[in-house]
Amino acid sequence: MSEVLVKPLRLVRTRTYVWSAAAVLLLALPFYLDRFWLQAGLFAMAAAIGAIGINLLTGATGQLSMGHAFFLAVGAYGYCVFAGDGGDGLTGLGLPTWLAAVLAVLVAGGAGGLFSPIAGRLSGAYLGIATLALVFIGQHVMFNAHDLTGGANGRDVPPLNLFGLTFDDRELLVAAVPFGSAEKLWYAGLVLLLAGGLFARGVLRGRPGRAMNAIRDHRIAAGVIGVPVARYRAAVFVLSSMYAGLAGVLLALVFQRTVPDYFGITLSLEYLAMIVIGGLGSVSGAVVGAVFVSLLPQLLTRYSDALPLVSAPGTGGIAPGEASRYLYGAAVVLVVLFLPGGLVRVAARRRVTTHPGEER
Repeated sequence: MSEVLVKPLRLVRTRTYVWSAAAVLLLALPFYLDRFWLQAGLFAMAAAIGAIGINLLTGATGQLSMGHAFFLAVGAYGYCVFAGDGGDGLTGLGLPTWLAAVLAVLVAGGAGGLFSPIAGRLSGAYLGIATLALVFIGQHVMFNAHDLTGGANGRDVPPLNLFGLTFDDRELLVAAVPFGSAEKLWYAGLVLLLAGGLFARGVLRGRPGRAMNAIRDHRIAAGVIGVPVARYRAAVFVLSSMYAGLAGVLLALVFQRTVPDYFGITLSLEYLAMIVIGGLGSVSGAVVGAVFVSLLPQLLTRYSDALPLVSAPGTGGIAPGEASRYLYGAAVVLVVLFLPGGLVRVAARRRVTTHPGEER
């Protein structure tokens, strides 16, 4: 077998080993990590799901959205309304929690569908400003629709129950290791992230992905060759909203309480930072950027006493949350200036073979 064929085979085999090792590691982590790291990982998974959604819209289709936090809130509060039993005095339909999660994602998609006629006709900064209005509307509703949202104090999140397994803090012994809510949700988060990533990858690699990229690169030319631009824009907006709704449901289950303050404009900006840092138009870029942006404040909080210029929350100085925003703001600037393709493009560039026996 020639060297030209042997090298690709080796690359495929190496990739298979790497992915297999990563899968085993992720499955084993709940047996060894404490609750802090598991929750941090779950936040990263939820962020990655939401980032994949906005990357389909902004990275692949070129539609700027500043309202991603609104659809996360719809998913989180929708789950609480559908799954709640009304025992806390708030509106609750008492549906099975798995059904409540599905309906919350569909409601988030429905909210995106109501906005999709606007998304299909606006682009660039105009769409960004229009979606920004959704965040302010959502904040007003969350603070004032007390029967649905609990107002400023938020509302408790019913634990997920699936196939007789309740994802709460009641301990379940697995191989002599006590599994609480974080350990149980870890595997649910992995499944949701894997399913969401594979679906988005299939979309981007198929005919819809080519149409989305054509709309992003040259909208008028895409329309000339027969791409229904407005319809694709509207459909991608709905799909992105459903990803955000799913991320909101997972976040609610991890937090165990929803509060309006979390779903503000800062959250929308963080999602834009995720896809810019990781790489626009790439599923792996969305995941890398989400891990970077979501884990950074957690790490700074954990090690604030050992880091210069960073102080524990409430003690004065630069709080971990502020420091993290400074850092990933700087990361956005550096990526835009020196790595316009994002962090994943650096790894991809190394794998490109320019000559049989020579790699760039």
